[in-house]
This record gives sequence, structure tokens and C-alpha cells, in this order.
Amino acid sequence: MTHLQPTSAQVLLQCGFRSDVGRKRQQNEDSLLAASPVFIVADGMGGLEAGHRASSAVIDEFQSCVARPGLLAEDVGAAVERAHAAVRAVSDATGRGAGSTLTGLVLIDHDDAPQWLIVNVGDSRVYRLYGGELSQLTVDHSLAQELIDEGTLLQADVATFARKNVITRAMGADNSPTDYWLRPVVTGERLLVCSDGLHGELSEESIKAGLTLGGSTQQTADLLLDGALEHGGRDNVSVIVIDVVAGGVSSWHGVAIEEDHAETIDTQTDDTRPVQRVARNAAR
Repeated sequence: MTHLQPTSAQVLLQCGFRSDVGRKRQQNEDSLLAASPVFIVADGMGGLEAGHRASSAVIDEFQSCVARPGLLAEDVGAAVERAHAAVRAVSDATGRGAGSTLTGLVLIDHDDAPQWLIVNVGDSRVYRLYGGELSQLTVDHSLAQELIDEGTLLQADVATFARKNVITRAMGADNSPTDYWLRPVVTGERLLVCSDGLHGELSEESIKAGLTLGGSTQQTADLLLDGALEHGGRDNVSVIVIDVVAGGVSSWHGVAIEEDHAETIDTQTDDTRPVQRVARNAAR
């Protein structure tokens, strides 16, 4: 179902979402929250029950932010820290451990204007389609991304890389700081939040085509998810598609909206130091 979501900042959003177990897994360990001003995906790790519990614990800690007026960056940071603690509690209660990704967008008030606060731990992603151009707004915390940054792995070879499912940060894990970025809300932009069950199956070209041609936000979410299933559906798949219908800035207002003008908070986007690695396949 497509949802029109007015916000306290007078930004009007349209949102569609869907999550699916896929064609190979026994249980959906993904969880999502798509209720203004919070649009996040959590991809759980830890086996059938623990993975779902871990991702659900992340989502639960953000429920208090839903429909909350005047949400600030500090409020989001506090929710992230609570989510870390909640996942640690799940992990401590299991024999195999547990973890989760956390990725998405939260609409906050910053400098007297509505802005997107992008949050990322792990390898779920946020994309942005605007002016016919698709941009990935998050940086994966993965072994593959580290090797790409080092120049020892080509992006074209990631699909066949044997350890592509190894992530270097996870909710509940030690030494796993959160990346945050601030971006202006721009009328006419389309945003995608997804787990790796989507971007692991579909190429960037296919994702761009789906976002461009999919129709409404819900039709687009359905189209992208169905595409991932048709391509193999080897993992759980979660998709949130958001359109900024009104209330954002316009590109001709002179607001910096290019990639290199995105403001960072706390953790810089090039902070990819090696930390504890979590193997997804070993935890499932």
C-alpha cells in the first residue's frame, strides 16, 4: 500500500515498502520501519530465530521516533545506541551470537530546516534518484568494500567474490561506529532503502531502471523486490521507496545538493578502518 505521509516539517512524502523471505531462506531475518519520519531497514544475523530477534530489536528502538515532532540528530543517535545495546542483549542470550545491519533515513530538524539524516552500519544501502542520476548515499562496511578501496578488488568482480557476505561493522558488535550524513530534503527526489538481498541480486543499472520506470512508490517497491526474486532470491529482501512530493528545497534555490557537498556528522565517510568482521553465512 502506498502511504502519503505529512511531516511536522511540512514535508510531504509518499512511501511504499515490502519485505520478503526470498526463495532460499527459511525465515525472514529482515525487519523494516517505514513510518515518518523514520525509514530504516535492519538485516539480522545469527540464525533463524536470533537474526529476526536482532533486527526486530533495532526497529523497536526507533518506534519512539515515529510521528515525533521536532526530531533532532541527537534523538536519532540515542536510538542507535539503544539499538546497539538491544542487539547485544539478544546476542548474549544465544549460543551463536547475533547481529544486524541498520541503514536508512530519518527526517530531522537541523539549522531550522528539514534535512535527511542518513544512518548506516553494515551493508544495507540508501540510494537516491534525482534528475535521472542514481547515487549510492551510503558506504558499505564490508570486506569487499575495503578491498575495493585498497585497489585489490574490482567492483565488477564483487558478484563472484567468495567473501562478499563478510561485513566489518554490525549492530551489537564491538568497534562498530555508525556513519551519519546530513543532506537537504529536495522536492522531486526518490530515495531507496534496501537490504543486500536487493542490491546483491540486481545491478545498479537494474535498480535505476526500476526506480525510473516503476510508477508509484509501492509499485516501484514491488517491481524491485520481484526483480530480486526472479534473479534468484537467495537472501531475504527488504525495500523502502520514498518520494519527496512537496516541502523540500528546489535545486534552483542554490542549496548544495551535490555529492561532494554532503555534510558529515561524527563519522567521516572515509572511515573504513578494519574492525571485527562478521560472516553472514556462518551466522545463518
